Amino acid sequence: MVNLDDILIKSVEIIKKTGVFIKNQQKNVTKDIVETKSLHDFVTFVDKESEKFLVDNLSALIPDAGFITEEKTTTKYSENYNWIIDPLDGTTNYIHGLFPVCVSVALQYQKETVLGVVYEIGLDECFWAVKDKGAFLNGYKIKVSDTDKVENTLIATGFPYYDYKHLPQFMQTIEYFMQHSHGLRRLGSAAADLAYVACGRCDAFYEYSLKAWDVAAGAFIIQEAGGKVSDFSGEKNYLFGQEIVTSNSLVFNEFLSIIKRIIK
Repeated sequence: MVNLDDILIKSVEIIKKTGVFIKNQQKNVTKDIVETKSLHDFVTFVDKESEKFLVDNLSALIPDAGFITEEKTTTKYSENYNWIIDPLDGTTNYIHGLFPVCVSVALQYQKETVLGVVYEIGLDECFWAVKDKGAFLNGYKIKVSDTDKVENTLIATGFPYYDYKHLPQFMQTIEYFMQHSHGLRRLGSAAADLAYVACGRCDAFYEYSLKAWDVAAGAFIIQEAGGKVSDFSGEKNYLFGQEIVTSNSLVFNEFLSIIKRIIK
């Protein structure tokens, strides 16, 4: 097995360089050059170039590693190590000049996540974790909140861009949480939402129609920060099942039970 501490240091350097490129290129991104992958799902040349940079440089760290990437700049896959990459999470924010915007990178070994990095570019905040070593923000250890009742939580969520199959039930959850929590926040970047749960800024997060690259790093960082993660059924298929529920361990069961009751 590779030295994860060494891989972390080098991967954070690569990810931060990617973030600098993304931030510097924002002035060159105009709405007339934005491509549409599907309804409300956008991509820019910055997404693609950032992913190429990440793939090329992370390949040098673990030459036999494969990749699961949003923009499909490589299809290489490995039975051992695989990087899961979202080069620019929050593209809609980005093209409108808003933040948060994140680079999200996770590393799996034999399908188990062992390293995760989320770099929020606007505030220059780098969240990371290595298996069994805790979670950190810019070098300082972080942990999830200690809120123990849903009525006292601040909840992050995201709206589906094109998959509306759960929309009526999803809107019911919003109505419920508006009345039975401190409020909801929709930031426009699932990676940032997850990172903010990990450091206790938000107490919980849920969303559906997400892909593995949206959640792999952030979900892992939450777990290393003491939180829990599942799909809407309470099972562990949150990476590829396109639905995720997460919070600190104290409020998790109550939070999940509400979502399970409403989104059947």
